[in-house]
Amino acid sequence: MHRILTVLLVATAAPAFADEGMWTYDAFPAAAVEKTYGFKPSSAWLDNVRLSTVRLAQGCSGSFVSKNGLVLTNHHCAHRCIEQLSTPKKDLVKAGFWATTQAQEARCPALEVNQLVTITDVTAKVKDATDGKAGQAYSDAFKSITADLEKACATAENLRCDVVTLYHGGQYKLYTYKRYQDVRLVFAPEFAIAFFGGDPDNFMFPRFDLDLAFLRIYENDQPANTPNFFPWSPDGAKASELTFVSGHPGGTSRELTMAELNYQRDVMLPRTLLRLAELRGFVGEYQRRGNEQKRHSNALLFGIENSYKALKGMYDTLLNREFYAAKAAAEAEFKAKLEKNPKQKPVLAAFDAIAKSTDALAHVRDRLVLIEERQGFSSELFGFARLLLRASVELPKPNGERLQEFAEAALPATKQALFSPAPIYNEFEIARLTVSLTKLRELLGPDDPFVKKVLGRESPESLATRLVKGSKLADVKARQALWDGGQAAVAASNDPMVQLALRIDEDARAVRKHFEDDIEAVQQQNSELLAKARFELYGTSIYPDATFTLRLSYGRVAGWQEGDKTILPFTTLGGAFARHTGLDPFALPPRWLAKKGALNPETPFNFTTTNDIVGGNSGSPVINQKAELVGLIFDGNIHSLGGEYGFEAARNRAVAVHSNAIREVLQKIYGATRLVSELEGR
Repeated sequence: MHRILTVLLVATAAPAFADEGMWTYDAFPAAAVEKTYGFKPSSAWLDNVRLSTVRLAQGCSGSFVSKNGLVLTNHHCAHRCIEQLSTPKKDLVKAGFWATTQAQEARCPALEVNQLVTITDVTAKVKDATDGKAGQAYSDAFKSITADLEKACATAENLRCDVVTLYHGGQYKLYTYKRYQDVRLVFAPEFAIAFFGGDPDNFMFPRFDLDLAFLRIYENDQPANTPNFFPWSPDGAKASELTFVSGHPGGTSRELTMAELNYQRDVMLPRTLLRLAELRGFVGEYQRRGNEQKRHSNALLFGIENSYKALKGMYDTLLNREFYAAKAAAEAEFKAKLEKNPKQKPVLAAFDAIAKSTDALAHVRDRLVLIEERQGFSSELFGFARLLLRASVELPKPNGERLQEFAEAALPATKQALFSPAPIYNEFEIARLTVSLTKLRELLGPDDPFVKKVLGRESPESLATRLVKGSKLADVKARQALWDGGQAAVAASNDPMVQLALRIDEDARAVRKHFEDDIEAVQQQNSELLAKARFELYGTSIYPDATFTLRLSYGRVAGWQEGDKTILPFTTLGGAFARHTGLDPFALPPRWLAKKGALNPETPFNFTTTNDIVGGNSGSPVINQKAELVGLIFDGNIHSLGGEYGFEAARNRAVAVHSNAIREVLQKIYGATRLVSELEGR
């Protein structure tokens, strides 16, 4: 990270430069693109790209690639759906899936796709509602106004409305999405090629991955009409070509104060990494029980390994002394500017308020994540139980007084998760719950009153076994009955998972309330003050931190210099065969080996660009200035992991699947002629 010093000044307060930035569509720097690349995106161009991009509720991105609702995303974004559609006799993750006819397209049990249709500035309304308030009063007012705005916006079941916080409270925008909940799997390759190279190659380059899946959205049991989509490029990505990535980066921390970064470095990241390392060991042991256990736990293991490597890169960035010194210097410079301005000087108190709130968060964190965020109760069945309990309590309340996840605008997504017909595996439930309850006892202590309330005289294993075997919540009809029966039915239920949820809900709510009223509200309110001061200095020449909302980045196809070594931006299909060893994770699928002679080995396979992306951009389209699809984002290189906190233009690279490789293998390996014809508009 030797070039990070100049980066951090940008990340904290100053205008962006080079190809840095995850820009909102209503503040995209079109003039800057024109100055650097000679192309100025028009309003019509931006509208088309926005409407052609989609968000997958599971934390990924995607895009429409035909007028008939065809969506391109990553295999790892659709992995959960593919796993849920599999059976012990037919493992679609391992074997792949291809619907040769429309009738064979299989509905995903719990997948939602969102398309951003409008953006409305509601900053004034939110600030009018919260002005002069603090603590619980601020928190209550904020929740009430956002719930009211979202409810008024969501006038139909197929609309989703979210009040989005930008610039840590400097702006509030109401994002209106069209939601699609009938999403069907069309095509997915074998896991062996979708994740070729496995964890050793993750966040590395060169790469040889076909990390893709095709889905289709339906309306009224028919493929949806989607006039905005990305045509397939006849040439694909070319060296040094201008590229745009449209997607939903999950979150960045480039605007955080030093106190907040200290919390991430000293508390959040090391504790999370330890937890993930332990979970990785647990799942690895569980998978040794047999092929079926491995099949239904693969999605969890993939998520754990991916998260661990990403967070480790973030942690290493914060441990870099040069990086941290630059970050501190940037904050000192910002403070000095505030000190010199009599009107802005009072804002300096916000830094101290945020620092005190992060100290408080460090003390409450374990109870928050274990109890309220359910890390101590890792069970889908318990998740159902708590959701049913809280729904029965929250839904009778006025919309503005409910917990956020039960506000009217959020209910369609909540109900889709609750009534998903995806299978539940009792053996896995017992194992996961045992491990999490053991961790709950370890971290809070066996004498903690809450731990005693949960375990009583039982061991974690005996309690987990009794709860899972005694619960009927794996049955969708049982969940529906409790939902329909409301508070009386839930209170009268003898389901052991529901009884546990009832027993501990007061404790969980108390932890959440303390966090929201005494910590989160303080951070949000004081971050607003800092954001306002930044606006007065820089306006919107700085981009907001990522928030899993739609952003557009620009860059070009390029490799990078790694010491004395030049990393070229392209790999080829032929390179994948050269890397094949026959042993996982470097074993190509049998059909690839059988069709090797049919392929053009010089076809570009994966490539790198300078586009600024982070997690959540998985599945994002890479397009050219004609708004043609030239690639599919699926990863970043190792230097991209520091992108959480700043952008290193020299080496931070996005990694994508080349559109030419996708077309080549669909035709010559999979014989997916129906799909290729649709992509080519035939």
